[in-house]
Amino acid sequence: MTEFLTPSPSHPDMVQLLNPEGERVSHPDYEFSPDRPEDEAVRGFYRDMVLTRRLDVEATALQRHGELGLWAQLLGQEAAQIGAARALAPQDFVFPTYREHGVAWCRDVDPMQLLGLFRGTDQGGWDPAEHNFGLYTIVIGAQTLHATGYAMGVQMDGLVGTGDPTRDTAVVAHFGDGASSQGDVNEAMVFAATYNAPVVFFCQNNQWAISEPVDQMVKVPLYKRAQGFGFPGVRVDGNDVLATYEVMKAALKRAHEGGGPTMIEAFTYRMGAHTTTDDPTRYRVSDEVEAWKLKDPIARVEAYLRRGGGASSSFFSKVEAEADELGERLRAGIHALPEPDPVALFDNVYSELPPELREQRDGYAAYHASFDLEGASR
Repeated sequence: MTEFLTPSPSHPDMVQLLNPEGERVSHPDYEFSPDRPEDEAVRGFYRDMVLTRRLDVEATALQRHGELGLWAQLLGQEAAQIGAARALAPQDFVFPTYREHGVAWCRDVDPMQLLGLFRGTDQGGWDPAEHNFGLYTIVIGAQTLHATGYAMGVQMDGLVGTGDPTRDTAVVAHFGDGASSQGDVNEAMVFAATYNAPVVFFCQNNQWAISEPVDQMVKVPLYKRAQGFGFPGVRVDGNDVLATYEVMKAALKRAHEGGGPTMIEAFTYRMGAHTTTDDPTRYRVSDEVEAWKLKDPIARVEAYLRRGGGASSSFFSKVEAEADELGERLRAGIHALPEPDPVALFDNVYSELPPELREQRDGYAAYHASFDLEGASR
């Protein structure tokens, strides 16, 4: 890998507030200042990351047992997602990829609804308006256009730069390092810059675009691409939840105040596979994975809390018990998900179904009804 992409957060251009050993470090431009007592905030981050990881582990196991058609793992990226999500204001809107399970958790999306999507019982069971969290986007990079358009709409609604923290709204577009090469992402940045849209482009650089290493795609750090569009770019240690939280908070503040877009490159690592159909041992070496294990985002927070007395042993036991309960709920809940109605595919395409689609729906319903499915199961 090229020098600027080596898995070390010691580069001077990378924001870091908590190092891999769990020690606080200073930065000239960012200081951890949560909206509640520090130890309480860090304990909250720890709980979020542990439960998100348990969701990921359980979903991966469920897929291996044939209960899910697919699962996109986030193992190793918990700090990037939790830090970014906990910086959001309630009115901010998020456009995710298909891997933002930690952000979904922070936006109070029921994990069972995520499993329903990957089981195929629905096409995304949560209401984006209720959670200010869009449906997962499978088309690589498309959500950045959606986010920019939504942000332009927020401007037109007068919800930027009012000075009212309960009204000023920002939009976040999540995407990966591989998606950064997509035309949609670059076009979104052109429009965001031109219209000074209140959008944060949050790139989780996990070093691999499926099997393609990031240094084969880019020759300069990803965050520097923002300069070409005329707005700021920041690289943050994506395995440092404190730094990610602060960098995102600053970018959101800029958007809320009418300062325009920002790009954040969260420098992290995909510890697992791209999805459960992928075998990463075919294209990356174990030494690389082992080097990143030493930078585990959860382990460094636990070390910090234990060393500084920010959490008792009973706290960690309680979180572990809560994770076990979550695992049990997911394993039990997967079998309670309803079987999908094939005809429901037509229901949510248009608010009013056009005549030609109505005809197709009725024809498909009649065709499906012609099979004696109950008899075939006897």
